[in-house]
Amino acid sequence: MSLVIVEYSDLVSTKSDLSQSLSDAYGEGSLGVIGIRNVPGFEPAKLDVLLQGHSIAHLPSETLKSLEDPASLFNSGWSHGKEKLGDKPDFAKGSYYFNPLSDSPGTQQDRENYPVSYPRNIWPKDIPEFEPAAKKLGCLMHGVTAELARHIDTFAVNNVPGYCADLGFAMKNTEKAKGRLLYYFPLSEEAVAENKPDSWIGWHNDSGFLTALAGDIYVDDATGQVVSCPDPEAGLYVANRDGSEIKVNIPSDCLAIQLGECVQIMTAGKLVATPHCVKGAKNSKIARISHPVFIDTVPQYKLRIPSGTTREEVIKRTVNSKVPTLADRFTHDGMEFGEFLKVTFEKYYQWQTK
Repeated sequence: MSLVIVEYSDLVSTKSDLSQSLSDAYGEGSLGVIGIRNVPGFEPAKLDVLLQGHSIAHLPSETLKSLEDPASLFNSGWSHGKEKLGDKPDFAKGSYYFNPLSDSPGTQQDRENYPVSYPRNIWPKDIPEFEPAAKKLGCLMHGVTAELARHIDTFAVNNVPGYCADLGFAMKNTEKAKGRLLYYFPLSEEAVAENKPDSWIGWHNDSGFLTALAGDIYVDDATGQVVSCPDPEAGLYVANRDGSEIKVNIPSDCLAIQLGECVQIMTAGKLVATPHCVKGAKNSKIARISHPVFIDTVPQYKLRIPSGTTREEVIKRTVNSKVPTLADRFTHDGMEFGEFLKVTFEKYYQWQTK
């Protein structure tokens, strides 16, 4: 199974019909990811950001500490060892979080009510070129994702009775976008020997709406020099219904977009989010750098199942292999997005601990 790729010119055209491509990319039995090729300015903008990942991850510890934001549960600025795998801190990767669309998203009341969703940006003063590069790439990725959402609306209107075609509007006008510059530290020799399939990021579903992916690069952790991937088995994997694991290869000239569970709910399971993980390279000197942007709606957005479809039918189409079942997290029709995320985080913690 290979990645479905569409041309950017077809994506932005009002005359193109991408229905078959969307079905192949996101339908039952798919990878849950689509590639967009020849996005103007994407490759240089991507490299401008990824190449700074090593410098950020290796700032002095006191500098990194000053870039943390505990009030947002570390959803802005630097985060390392704050997430947990079960009851243990996750030190396999470091993250730099930012909102590419706004330094102060939402209203003052929004930021008080939803500090995790609407944190203010924190930028590293020691690396002044990071902020403009991160905003440029993040805004580009948001724009491409909004165009894809428009096509998802068209697909769902024609294939899902009762679908409410507001995803394109919601994605275009949202201020809730979270960029995450990820630095995957080299695996320890013990982890290399263990050779777990999810050694860099554990199995999970994207629980939001759409996630734009800027691909990855590999670097020598000591020098920051870009190197070829040292391990053909390293990288992104998705899971099928039968539990089999499929490696996803995203070409360097492609921006990719992964489907989240909220879109799965909205399309009555016609389009499906897939569990995925990242396998580490079997080389204790090599790091990986990647950059997703999670593009979502306001926390108060109500997740509605299209009329004529039951919650049970949506749940039945879900790929539950390797992740907490959606049935335990999407508890009722009309559930607010913010509540769904909260329940999801709790269930994942219980799952990982078990």
